[in-house]
Amino acid sequence: MLLTHIVDLVGGYYDAGDNVKFGFPMAFTATMLSWSVLEFGGMMKGELRNAKEAIRWATDYLLKATAEPDVIYVQVGDATKDHACWERAEYMDTPRTVIQIDRNTPGTEVAAETAAALASASLVFRKSDRTYSKLLLKRAISVTT
Repeated sequence: MLLTHIVDLVGGYYDAGDNVKFGFPMAFTATMLSWSVLEFGGMMKGELRNAKEAIRWATDYLLKATAEPDVIYVQVGDATKDHACWERAEYMDTPRTVIQIDRNTPGTEVAAETAAALASASLVFRKSDRTYSKLLLKRAISVTT
């Protein structure tokens, strides 16, 4: 379903070299990075802080993408048009198409991966930022119900 109103989806990661954001690979990346921190964070030394910042950049975006009940914004931009665009994202003046899933246009896989990203990141921040951790876990649960 195409978006018909304005929503703040600033942040998150662009896919490959394009100016498009795909929710599924971004959520997968956040999930894998979170599990990497959980499993190997003790060996990351000075890079642990950077890894947590990278996770937070993705999860802050995923929190925005899941802020409306029963809706997940899963794509920002047009994959075909953005692939043909060789401008920096800061200079783009093309329309930003947004695609969402909801009860009428389901996307089980991206919803599940988004929930996994939020839940695994909640474990990363469980000791260092309990408030953020609780928010991530609460949102992960709401995305799957």
